[in-house]
Amino acid sequence: MNKLNKIVLVASGVAAIGLLAGVLMQNPALYKPFALITACCLAIGLGAIESLKGYRYTAWIISAVVAGMMFPEAFKNLGSVNLRDKTLILVIIQLVMFGMGTHMSLKDFSGLASTGKGVLVGLFCHFSIMPLMGLLLTRVFHFEPEIAAGIILIGSCSSGLASNVMVYLAKANLVLSVIVTAMATMVAPFLTPLLMKTLAGTLIEVKFVDMMIEIVKIVLVPIGAALLHDFLKSATGVQKRKVNVLCLLSIVWIACIVFFLAGRVTDPAWQQSITLSGFFAGAVVAGVLYHALYTKLPKMDSIMPLISMFGIIYFTTVTTAAGRDNLMKVGLLLFIASAIHNAAGYFFGYWLSRLFGMDKNSSRTIAFEVGLQNGGMASGIAGSMGKLGTVGLAAAVFSPWMNISGSILANYWKRKPVNDKNKPI
Repeated sequence: MNKLNKIVLVASGVAAIGLLAGVLMQNPALYKPFALITACCLAIGLGAIESLKGYRYTAWIISAVVAGMMFPEAFKNLGSVNLRDKTLILVIIQLVMFGMGTHMSLKDFSGLASTGKGVLVGLFCHFSIMPLMGLLLTRVFHFEPEIAAGIILIGSCSSGLASNVMVYLAKANLVLSVIVTAMATMVAPFLTPLLMKTLAGTLIEVKFVDMMIEIVKIVLVPIGAALLHDFLKSATGVQKRKVNVLCLLSIVWIACIVFFLAGRVTDPAWQQSITLSGFFAGAVVAGVLYHALYTKLPKMDSIMPLISMFGIIYFTTVTTAAGRDNLMKVGLLLFIASAIHNAAGYFFGYWLSRLFGMDKNSSRTIAFEVGLQNGGMASGIAGSMGKLGTVGLAAAVFSPWMNISGSILANYWKRKPVNDKNKPI
């Protein structure tokens, strides 16, 4: 495999020559395909360089951006299927979140009592620094309202599992990182709409309850299904039977919604309640079915994160294609904003943690938890609003840079270990 990676890496260099020739000749028919070939070959070829292997996923994200920019029409529709369809977006983002959820565990919450101070500091910093910094950047750069709202949106989302990976690489406080990520995910359905309503309400229409329900569908439902699967791994026979009964009742309830209640309930509040209950019933069914598949194929848990990565690449490609014209106008400014936003998260996350009396390793952890947002969640919310090409644009630009900067910072801190990593918070 390493030999193949080397060959592909050389191919990326050859393709880069074709790209340069196409640019110099101003020939789109030449530079567009060579740009995509260069990016994809580089993403594969990085596997040949040990020190750069960790950047392959980021390289694929960049390839997705290149694909969306060079061939936008190819990623708007697939035959008669609209690739930005709200239902399709919802299903894919739920798969992404479920894949992330399979690497969470109910045990992650067991250390909450011993890390209480760190969790509170982490949540406070995350849900104050990033949305406010996003608001400040929109005032400085004067983006169009929907693009500006997207910057505030990604700042208002929870941290993702990328922060856990970076904390692990940096050899910081992994237990604290996992708990902060889990708790930020749990409170996001309330705090994200609240922050959007408060900070971005003048930019776009923000329906608090509707957005809260969408985030529950996008985040809590799939992660709940993944945590049910985790519960079943160690459940007793009696507990499994109870869950199976609950699964059967959930199937019956879903059937009732589909065949009897859909289209007959006209009150909006009841419609939302019934729909949400159906999603939670679906989470129970999905968790049980996935666990049954897992018992037959134990490698499924290692495959699901790959599906999550594919989903995020999908979002990046489709969002870039949908927002290509906007990116051509504000792409550079949006990238500068992403770098400032991200750096502010690291800086203020670390130093505010130190100000609150936390040790250096825990402060490094909070820096990652604050600086790294859940781009998939932001894309999912933008997609549910039907504004993937505007509100979702910030997530497409911010996500690649967060992965790059996070990897650089993690490797830097890894080379500069501190001695207080086991100090209680």
